[in-house]
Amino acid sequence: MKLFKITFVLVSLITLSLASCSKDLSEINENPNNVNETHPQLLLTEICYGAFTVDGTSNMYASRMLVQTDGENSSQYYNWNRGSFGEYGNLRNITKMYEEAERIESDAYIALAKFFRAYYFYRLTLTFGDIPYSEALGGEMNSIYTPKYDSQKQVFQGILSELNEANALLANSTELIAGDIIFNGDAAKWQKLVNSFRLKVLITLSKKESDSDFNIASSFASIYNNEPIMTSLEDNAQIVFIDQDGSRYSQFNSSGYGSGMYMDSTFIKRLQDHRDPRLFLYSGTTKNAKEAGLADDNFDAYEGGNPIAPYGEVNDKAAAGDVSKVNDRYTVDPVAEPHNLLGFWELEFIVAEAALNGWVAQDPKEHYENGIKASFAFYQSYANDATGANDYSSFVNEEKAEAYLLEDLVSWDNATSQDEQLQLIMMQKYFTSFHQTGWRMYYDHLRTGYPEFLIPSTGTPPTRWIYPQSEYNQNTENVSMAIESQFGAGNDGIRQVPWWLE
Repeated sequence: MKLFKITFVLVSLITLSLASCSKDLSEINENPNNVNETHPQLLLTEICYGAFTVDGTSNMYASRMLVQTDGENSSQYYNWNRGSFGEYGNLRNITKMYEEAERIESDAYIALAKFFRAYYFYRLTLTFGDIPYSEALGGEMNSIYTPKYDSQKQVFQGILSELNEANALLANSTELIAGDIIFNGDAAKWQKLVNSFRLKVLITLSKKESDSDFNIASSFASIYNNEPIMTSLEDNAQIVFIDQDGSRYSQFNSSGYGSGMYMDSTFIKRLQDHRDPRLFLYSGTTKNAKEAGLADDNFDAYEGGNPIAPYGEVNDKAAAGDVSKVNDRYTVDPVAEPHNLLGFWELEFIVAEAALNGWVAQDPKEHYENGIKASFAFYQSYANDATGANDYSSFVNEEKAEAYLLEDLVSWDNATSQDEQLQLIMMQKYFTSFHQTGWRMYYDHLRTGYPEFLIPSTGTPPTRWIYPQSEYNQNTENVSMAIESQFGAGNDGIRQVPWWLE
């Protein structure tokens, strides 16, 4: 009898245990490191850091700011080849944030997801032309593994639509955006960025001003006159670095700034000709100038390498001590200066160009000068030497900015035609793009022709990148159709002209 009772109890316990396992098996086996749901704030921080961090140096070789002396740099000599679809990886994280934002019914996080989608698709379409957009990122939800390509025009329409939706969602929002390392949770600041970025997209499409599907001039004016946009440096869309592991300046201790990287002579010469003191912040003096005792604020202490000369010739010049390196504050200072996805000065130059085009009833001179003064003020605040040996702020204070506006090659009043005024605006945008905003200046050059770049014998500046080999391997039909519809079958070349530049 005793044995029976024990057996009965064991059987009962086993039965209860099995029933419990059957009921809660999914909960018991849930991996805490791979949860199905998460708050979008946990994704936002990483998304912000990825989007706002410094965009490498390739763009500065292409935009005639840097030269390489220990080998042929493909960006410098305009002979690059394939681009990457790696940014779709960033978009996958944004898609997940969007899904989680919808789950918790957060308009603010949905708006930010739309902004970041617009930002990355803007970058991707400028890189290639037509890209997967409407069917992109549909593998998990819709089992679309070979997405069709949308025309570049359709992509830009989608970008502007998503930005407009983001603006509407952020309007009058009082939601505190946790996980926000850019604006500390301030939805109003994000709304200003969204609308300012809309203006940037529209100025990018300046060649399409006559396209009635966009109504670019009236759309620009409507946003400028009726929506909140950046109004000062306090609104800068920037990431401020801190001296902690994983949060330092992106180029800190970068080995790429070693013996082979030097300043471009055309960039140095233009800064010298304009008597622009930002030269002293961007560049180091030459070895020979330093040995001769020339001060950091002596324009004669700087020289660069010819970007279209054989790299061996530039190497010989550098070895002789006559070529400047990049200012070492970019690699020695763990925080350097903030990196801007969109700075107030860039917006002012955008508005100046729009006013020049007659899109807004504004004085282009005022916004041109505001952009210059904003750039000087930014560097006055942030461009300090980590060792304390140099006080760069004195080179770009308010007094220096006012004097700079009177320089012959800077003064707006010395430009007598609209084309000359456009050249002034583009040159100043150029000067603000050193280690800032990635490929923006290169694309502005493609769009306007200014500033002029020295062209190597390999050919004119490329207008795009070749599609990734992975697309040829895995999405053959769709990428082939995209190439044929844009440039003709088999013409996936770096100098084919995409829609936005036609």
